[in-house]
Amino acid sequence: MVDMTGMAQPASPTGPDEGTRRPVPDWRTRPFPPTAPMQGRTCRLERLDPRRHAADLWAAYSADTAGDLWTYMTYGPFAGEADFRNHLDRCASTADPLFFAILDRASGQAHGLASYLRIDPGQGAVEVGHLCYAPCLQRTVAATEAMVLMMTRAFDELGYRRYQWCCNVANEGSKAAALRLGFRFEGVSRHAAVVKGRNRDTAWFSILDHEWPAQKARFADWLHPDNFDTHGRQKQPLARPS
Repeated sequence: MVDMTGMAQPASPTGPDEGTRRPVPDWRTRPFPPTAPMQGRTCRLERLDPRRHAADLWAAYSADTAGDLWTYMTYGPFAGEADFRNHLDRCASTADPLFFAILDRASGQAHGLASYLRIDPGQGAVEVGHLCYAPCLQRTVAATEAMVLMMTRAFDELGYRRYQWCCNVANEGSKAAALRLGFRFEGVSRHAAVVKGRNRDTAWFSILDHEWPAQKARFADWLHPDNFDTHGRQKQPLARPS
């Protein structure tokens, strides 16, 4: 049985802005996401380049001595640094998924990975995934800002209509992160995949283009420098999504 205790009900497809018959005037295929860097106050996202990022990522991920980072991934843990580097080489060779390294703005070191995937310019839909944050990146301002930068590119720069997030339904941390970031729960695809010899039911979440302005304002308020003290600690938490 899939336990969705505490989750909101799936988003209704029949609201005034989400009806299946709502006109979409002058729709045109959107651009494919570019590989240009995304720069924030606390982090920078660069197209994954194993020659530049592999050593940093291996060092940062090695702090996860229990291997928890890989529990819900389709890959990992890795036998050693060479095996990990081969994995990054494969990741960097694809356009979809399109991988980015997440760099700490102050040190310039790579502490995480994220990607665009299931990229559909014709429908203006894209997913964020392959999120792998080293312990030093988790629960930081940069962890949130990296996601905001990727959303901003999808909606503001490229004009996409749908930005989606999916995860193993057993991954409570990922589900909580999606809701905190303003994604709406849509439902569960049962028996969606077999991962590492185990069944995976997949939970789906999304943000739509007309929902983005309110989410963008929420992030802007929270990320403003005045919301953090001299030690980088938040004064007010990120407001709950409306």
